[in-house]
Amino acid sequence: MNIAKMMQQAKKMKDGMAQMQEELATLEVTGEAGGGLVKATVSGNHQVKRIAIDDSLLTDDKAMLEDLIAAAVNAGMNEIEATTKAKQKDMMGGMSLPPGFSL
Repeated sequence: MNIAKMMQQAKKMKDGMAQMQEELATLEVTGEAGGGLVKATVSGNHQVKRIAIDDSLLTDDKAMLEDLIAAAVNAGMNEIEATTKAKQKDMMGGMSLPPGFSL
């Protein structure tokens, strides 16, 4: 293996990771539950930014509302995770990594 080429790839990967982290920091996605009755907006750094609850749920039972909120937050977190993995895969396109190494 050529050490100079490996160093170039490492620098390219480091620069790409920094750019990806900047992009993810500004990214926001919204997870939904109950057919959109509960929405959770999640940032790219896994912070819940907003919760929106349809007024029709405010008269329903507390346990169901809690479940819908948790499901909406989890949906948002899952979407952030999928987006992060897709960006990592795009960034790594064309780079050869040692066998068994993955991000």
